[in-house]
Amino acid sequence: MIKVGIYGATGYSGYELVRILLGHPEAGLAFITSETYRGKLFSEVFPFGLDQPLVAMDEAQPEAVEAVFTCLPHTTAMERIARIYRPGLKVIDLSADFRFSDAAEYSRWYNTEHRAPELLAESAYGLPELFREKIRRCNIVGNPGCYPTSALLALAPLASGGLLKDSEVIVDAKSGVSGAGRKADLTSHFVEVNEEITPYKLGRTHRHVGEMESVLSGLAGRSIRVAFTPQLAPFSRGILSTVYVRTDISAGEIRGVLAAAYENEPFVTVLESGEPARLARVQYNNRCVLGVHEIAGTSLVLITSAIDNLIKGAAGQAVQNFNILFGLDETAGLTAPSGRI
Repeated sequence: MIKVGIYGATGYSGYELVRILLGHPEAGLAFITSETYRGKLFSEVFPFGLDQPLVAMDEAQPEAVEAVFTCLPHTTAMERIARIYRPGLKVIDLSADFRFSDAAEYSRWYNTEHRAPELLAESAYGLPELFREKIRRCNIVGNPGCYPTSALLALAPLASGGLLKDSEVIVDAKSGVSGAGRKADLTSHFVEVNEEITPYKLGRTHRHVGEMESVLSGLAGRSIRVAFTPQLAPFSRGILSTVYVRTDISAGEIRGVLAAAYENEPFVTVLESGEPARLARVQYNNRCVLGVHEIAGTSLVLITSAIDNLIKGAAGQAVQNFNILFGLDETAGLTAPSGRI
């Protein structure tokens, strides 16, 4: 049994991580932390049958575990990781702190200095379908953001195959309210969100744009810019992205490229031509579904991409990375039912 700890177990991603790891055949929870609820049992915070105490971060014992998951705010995560890191410890970070290999690029998008730049050489960007081999060799995984996971799985095979005709792509994405986190905020109150849809941080102002552009540009071997429209929508969980690309090949050929790229991937499904991705297929599981659609009379192709923002966009992908780091079956702990219907 691999002993693991979770820093920040009482946010939405932390809760999902606890839930998944309790069903994992090779993982045992040695500690779970919460600054807000320290001293309480996990079952006192969530209606879930885990009577394990929540401890403060400084009371945890990282020296007693083989892996830690950090579900902490950016900057807080890197500071904690720098304090506990040692040879042999595997770290899966769900913040943004290890999603960039370049400290200057991180500073550009997060408007703060990276406080552990010496650890970036130990890290890999944790999108398994794209960077599995690098993940195997690293000690720190920067778990991708939820929006980038959805968009990059749609776009990566096209970028790496030289099939993006333009240097710009358009991503329009709608996220459930859980993406805003568990902390109370006026913008995520029921009355503010219900019967409304709210675009925010439009164009190239959302921090996740940096991830998308960095990965796509690296795969394409040239600069790719993303025009991004994130939108808060009145459902609890899930992300539905619609991605527009200009290309010289047909929608059917694009579908063939995606199907070939993900043929052996356990968590990515390419739908039949013209069938749209839907949240019902991905909620409460670690799957991404992709649909490819012709836009008649144009050179544009539309790709729809759906994930659960808390699972494939956070905790599930983190466990997928954990499995890779320890040489386990990549699906271990992640064979949950495949959606609402």
